Amino acid sequence: MNETLQVLETRRSCRNFKPDMVKDEDLKAILRAGTYAATGMGKQSPIIIAVTDKAMRDEISEANRKIGGWDAGFDPFYGAPVILIVLAKKDVVTHVYDGSLVMGNLMNAAESLGVDSIWIHRAKEEFESDFGKNILAKLGITDEYEGIGHCALGYKAEPLKDPAPRKDNYIYYI
Repeated sequence: MNETLQVLETRRSCRNFKPDMVKDEDLKAILRAGTYAATGMGKQSPIIIAVTDKAMRDEISEANRKIGGWDAGFDPFYGAPVILIVLAKKDVVTHVYDGSLVMGNLMNAAESLGVDSIWIHRAKEEFESDFGKNILAKLGITDEYEGIGHCALGYKAEPLKDPAPRKDNYIYYI
């Protein structure tokens, strides 16, 4: 099996990260892979916000926790030291699909480099709130963007689960 197909079959979501920071060269390669995701009509509607500052990461985690309704102290990013937030321009009809493909590229690129990941939701709600809008304003981002997802990155603190068996009737031929 070639390396790409192996990455696609072996990537798993990580729910317990070590605090170790992702190597800068790996993070840059993962981010670059995200920028090469296919987008509708080549419009490149998504943007990626790379969060490596621990204080900001913790603020985003707390906002996400509140949206999710979890008790204080819960970290919806499972201790991951890096959060890549994918947003996409609302006025592009394919923006959700475009951002989803970026998320897939980020997670698969991470796997290929030995970096673990998980897709965390609630980015839409975060960036509809004043909290998220303030982040965008501080970055000078003025267009209307919808949060698509968070790609939490780091190194696993424990072995990942084996893949679930593939369901019957997943594929149909015509």
